[in-house]
Amino acid sequence: MRYLNYLSLQATREGQASHAHVYEIIKGLKKRGWNISLFEPSYAGSSKMPGALKRSIEFIKVQIRMLFSWIRNKPNILYIRHHFASWPVALAARVLGIPVVQEINGPYEDLFIAWPVTRKFKSIFIWQMRSQLRWADAVIAVTEQLAEWANREGARNVYVVPNGANTELFHPDAIPDPELELPKSYVVFFGALAPWQGIETMVRSVEEHEWPLNVQLVIVGDGIERFKVEAAAARSSAIHYLGPQPYNKMPGIVANSISSMSPQNDLMGRASKTGLFPLKVFESMACGVPVIVSDYPGMADMVRECGCGLVVPPGDPKALAAAVRELYLDEKRRVEMGKKGREAVLSNYSWDKRAEETENILLSLLRGQKR
Repeated sequence: MRYLNYLSLQATREGQASHAHVYEIIKGLKKRGWNISLFEPSYAGSSKMPGALKRSIEFIKVQIRMLFSWIRNKPNILYIRHHFASWPVALAARVLGIPVVQEINGPYEDLFIAWPVTRKFKSIFIWQMRSQLRWADAVIAVTEQLAEWANREGARNVYVVPNGANTELFHPDAIPDPELELPKSYVVFFGALAPWQGIETMVRSVEEHEWPLNVQLVIVGDGIERFKVEAAAARSSAIHYLGPQPYNKMPGIVANSISSMSPQNDLMGRASKTGLFPLKVFESMACGVPVIVSDYPGMADMVRECGCGLVVPPGDPKALAAAVRELYLDEKRRVEMGKKGREAVLSNYSWDKRAEETENILLSLLRGQKR
């Protein structure tokens, strides 16, 4: 039996991309015979985020719990969802000779965008994150551009394993929960309501002349920019905010939309530097729904190559509204794009395929350890 400890100090919650990523990869590895122990903060799954002090204490407690578990059963591999605070256990694994895989989903700037107060100690946080990358026996990045960035930061054995979709859960025939009372015609955004998601661009797009009158914007998710969405929904009857929703309800919401959108922006050069492969794009494609994405490396390249949606300039509400109108008025084109997206996900972007790619990396580490 192969034992893997998975450390995610980023507390995940059902309905978030991070939750899907963590649990889908674990599911795929378990299917392949891995024994996996997940270590995450006690408030994971909660709708309320504790204060900075409590989070810091919890980071320490989680790692102490993991270290004590090694007395009974030392893992073959430690898999870390990259986080500045995982530095102690990464060091311990290095000392004890446990191979470490660091999974990176964004550059250092993600921390400073999400939690601006951390900018006061920027050099310390970067040192903690960079040293972990350099210690790692393997690094898994979700985009080619992010892998190139990791190489420049001194990481070795960097692999690209993009996001994926659960193709059994997310499919074109998914039925929405009737209690949600969805509009007849709508486009959807779902995911973390974070500063880089283009929230302001979205809510402004419904005010543009190009936005079709019979189409509503449905927004699903939670995050620090929730207040912007709630304020916009209060102002405009064209915006329908559902709050966060369980993972198993999302396919019905997405599959019955005209289109899904990911109009991300480029805060601190994040998107243009490391590229983007948002989970929502793959899940929307799996539902047979065309996607509208910002023109950044990764997702824009894929959408153009697959012919499964439209690419718009970042931060341009008028262009976003025009893209919604274009898809709304052309049902035949929507259907064709949706089919192409579904086919692409089934061929190349399922979570099961991602788990297979991840296992190949893990097995290569174990083989190298035996030599």
